[in-house]
Amino acid sequence: MAQHPLAQYLEAVPDFPKPGIVFSDISPLLKSHFTETIDAMSALFTEAEWAEIDCLAGIESRGFIFAAALAYKYNKGFIKVRKPGKLPNVAASIEYGLEYGSDKLEMQKGDGSKIVLLDDLIATGGSMGAAASLCEQVGYDVVGMACLIDLASLNSFTYNDMTVRSVIQFSD
Repeated sequence: MAQHPLAQYLEAVPDFPKPGIVFSDISPLLKSHFTETIDAMSALFTEAEWAEIDCLAGIESRGFIFAAALAYKYNKGFIKVRKPGKLPNVAASIEYGLEYGSDKLEMQKGDGSKIVLLDDLIATGGSMGAAASLCEQVGYDVVGMACLIDLASLNSFTYNDMTVRSVIQFSD
């Protein structure tokens, strides 16, 4: 399977944020091909699916980029899934493991809206799974999940029989 053309604009940064991790820096891609990136993420869902979505939820911080842009493009609401201490009126929080440590996410109360959860990358699925669970705990209906990059060799993640849709997949 051929890699998506946008993959060539990613920059691999070895030993970041710690030794042994190869970080996929999306900065060069977003700087030179932002519109194409948002269009590629948009194409992960059909027009019928977009019609059923109420809001886009972004996982802090790079998920905000994609969720906000897609919310604007489709005239949908934007919801933040934040790190601790950044939101007033927190309704729930969840701790999770990630490929190089652990973290915590918080959200405000939901209203039953149908949402798609977005992030820049899925590695082990820890943050995506925690965010999806948290979205449901606070009262949202998660109807989809997407990211720009899937490190498929590190995960076989699903949540409630949903897989994460992605533009770029790395299997090695």
